[in-house]
Amino acid sequence: MNLLVSSIREKYLHALDQIATAARKSNRDPNEVRLVVVTKSQPLEVAQAAIEAGARILGENYPEEGVTKIQSLGNQTGVEWHMIGHVQSRKARLVADHFALLHSLDSLNLAQRLNRFAGEANRILPILLEFNVGGEESKGGWDASDESTWDSLLPDVSTILDLPHVQIRGWMSMPPLGNDAEDSRRFFYQVRRLRERLADQLPGGDWRELSMGTSLDYAVAVEEGATLVRVGTAIAGERSKRRHTPEE
Repeated sequence: MNLLVSSIREKYLHALDQIATAARKSNRDPNEVRLVVVTKSQPLEVAQAAIEAGARILGENYPEEGVTKIQSLGNQTGVEWHMIGHVQSRKARLVADHFALLHSLDSLNLAQRLNRFAGEANRILPILLEFNVGGEESKGGWDASDESTWDSLLPDVSTILDLPHVQIRGWMSMPPLGNDAEDSRRFFYQVRRLRERLADQLPGGDWRELSMGTSLDYAVAVEEGATLVRVGTAIAGERSKRRHTPEE
C-alpha cells in the first residue's frame, strides 16, 4: 500500500505542477483550478491510496460503485466525491443523496428528478450542465455543436435555474477523443464562448465552473479556462478493461 500511495502522490503532484504552469501561461491564478482524481472502475484501495496521497476530490462515473466507495471511505475529512458520468434516471436518487457535485447534468428530465430527490433529502445539489460541442452521438449532453442553435438552449437552462433544490454552477464538456492535446483546444474554446453567451442571456445564474480536460489534454483545458479537470489514468493508473470508457 505504501508503494501505491507513493506512486499516486508523485503523479498527483506532477499533475498539480502541470496545472499551475498552464494557469500561469494564461495569466490565471493556479488556485482557480481544482483537480478531480478519477477513480471510476478502480478498486477501493486505489481510492484510499489517492486520498492518502493528497487528493481531495474524487470522481466516479457509476453511482452504485461511487456510493460503495463513499460509504467505505466517507469519514475522510475534507474529501469531496463528484459524479462525472452519465446518470440514468433510476439512479438519480443515489446522486442526489451522496455526491457533492454532479458534472454531467444532461437533460431537463434528469434535473427535475434530481430536484425532487434532493428536496426529499433536504439539500441543494450543485450541478454542471453538460454540453456536447463535438456533435458526437456517443456523447451525452445538450447538442451545442452548432453556434447558430445556442439560443435554443435557453428555455431548458432557464427552467433548471428555477428549480429550488438543484443549483447550476457552470458547464461540463467532453470533446472528441483525439491523438494530441491540441486537438481539443478549439472545443474547449467553444465551451468557454458558450458559457459567455448563455451567461449574458441569463445573468442571474452562477456560471463559475468549467469542467473540461482529462489525462490527455488537461493542461490545454486549463489554458482555455477550465476550473475543474478530471484526471484518471495519468494519476491512478489503468482501469479495469471490462468497464473502460473514454469519459474520465
